[in-house]
This record gives sequence, structure tokens and C-alpha cells, in this order.
Amino acid sequence: MGPASDDDVAGWVASLGLDGLVDIHVHFLPERMLAKVWAYFDNATTNYGMDWPVFYRLPEHERLAVLRSLGVRRFAPLVYPHKPGMAEWLNQWVLEFATREPDAVPTATLYPEPGAASYVDAALRAGVRCVKAHVQVGAYDPRDPLLDGAWGALADAGVPVVIHCGHGPLRGEHTGLDVFAEVLARHPRLVTVLAHAAMPEYDRALALVAEYPRVYLDTTMVGVPFTESFMPLPGDWPARLAGIADRVVLGTDFPNIPYSYATQLRAIAQWAEADDRLGEPFLRAVLHDTPAKLLGL
Repeated sequence: MGPASDDDVAGWVASLGLDGLVDIHVHFLPERMLAKVWAYFDNATTNYGMDWPVFYRLPEHERLAVLRSLGVRRFAPLVYPHKPGMAEWLNQWVLEFATREPDAVPTATLYPEPGAASYVDAALRAGVRCVKAHVQVGAYDPRDPLLDGAWGALADAGVPVVIHCGHGPLRGEHTGLDVFAEVLARHPRLVTVLAHAAMPEYDRALALVAEYPRVYLDTTMVGVPFTESFMPLPGDWPARLAGIADRVVLGTDFPNIPYSYATQLRAIAQWAEADDRLGEPFLRAVLHDTPAKLLGL
């Protein structure tokens, strides 16, 4: 089940009765910054202990064309800083990107710094529909008091935060769900999408979904052969999704994945096929309905 290759994706999506995909976890960055990201992946044997060839290493206009050919109707172009002073500049860049590319929803990011609450408020007033927080790359503590106002504003606005706070693929000083759970305890209404299902803490991620009605999981790199080789899912993963079928959203990490887009869709399709309580209704929810709802589409 699922598309055999990227050439099959659009037809497979249409066979589910969907007019396209909504991907909440895609990356577009300023070209110089993206070149540095790709250089990091080029050195993945040193940085990650494994090869990580970027599958869609293409100019920006070609990457956009690939998404459209796959039937990705709307997507969240996520940006993220790794030091102070970057977030506000990235927010301006990605807002301009979303203005010129109508299938991209406006997004923003944040970093623990004195102006965080102010520029997050400005981003919300500008109409952003999603915020990226990258605890691992940013190497910051999400509990930092400098972020408290931003978390509160996002919770009040109901704008989802896609947060990479798990230990995968590398453990950071402030990664781990026990750390981010303290943020949720202070801001229980925060709409949170746990990027990569917070791998490898899948059990803890499911517990947070059960505890907080506004916490979701994204599928980014989850269950694909590449990731299963070092951070495998629990054997009963499909059964455990059956009770939270409307709390899972499509994410892919396009273009920085070391395999085809279809590979992620096949993994999701295999979950749907493995449990009778999932099936095509689950696929329609994950691939379109739930991310569309979160992004206000």
C-alpha cells in the first residue's frame, strides 16, 4: 500500500478522495543558509555517524515544482535560528517567501532573546499560521524565561508550534520531552506539534498527546527504513495510533531527506493498513484534514 515512487504520489493521493497533501514540516531557507545546512549533511558521517545524502538537492524553483508535482497543495516552510539575532530576520524572509509562493503558508520562528515576545507578536499580527522551534539546532532551553511571553502569545492565538525537542537524531543539552513537558505544564493550551514524533521518545510523546488535547505528532522521518535502522518505532505503533487518529499530521522534512517523498507516504500507508481502525479515514486525516485544520486552511 502506498505510492511506489514519486511518480505515483499524485494519483495515489487522488485515489483517497483528496485534492492534495498538506505538509506541515517542509524547509525553505535563504540560499546561503541552506548551502550551510547541506554542507552539514555532506559531512553527516562525522556529524551523525551515517551518510545523509540530500535527496532533493535542487534550486529553489525546482524544489517548488517537485512539491507541486507530488500534489502538495499547501505546506509550511519552516525556518529556524541557531544563534541570537537570526529569528526576526528569518521571520521577515519567510513571510516574503510565503507572499510570493501562494501554496506556502506564512510561518515564523523564535529564539530565547530579549525581543522574542515582541517579534512573535509582530509575526502573529502579520498572519503567521505556524511557528518552528528547534531546540536541538538552536541549543537552547525551551523553559528559558525569555520565551515565556512568546509561548503564552502562541497559546492564546492557537497557532501551532512545530517543535524539534526530541533526542533524535542527536541528543542536545536541552532536548528531551521531560524538558519540554515543563513548558506545556506552564502553557497547557499551547498547540504543539512534536516534530518527528519526538523520536526516540515515542512512548513519552504518546503520553503527552493523551495528557494535553492540543498536542499532536508529525510523521517526519518516522517509520521509514532510514530511521528504523537506528530509532525504530514500537512494534504496536499502528494500534497505539488508533485512539489518536486525529492527532497525527503529515510532515516530511523535504528537501533534506535522504530518500524519496514517496518513502514517507508508504510508511504512513503501512500504519493505516496494519490496523483495521485506521485505514483510509486515517490517511485522509493525516495527509490533509488535520494539518489543514491546524494551519487554518
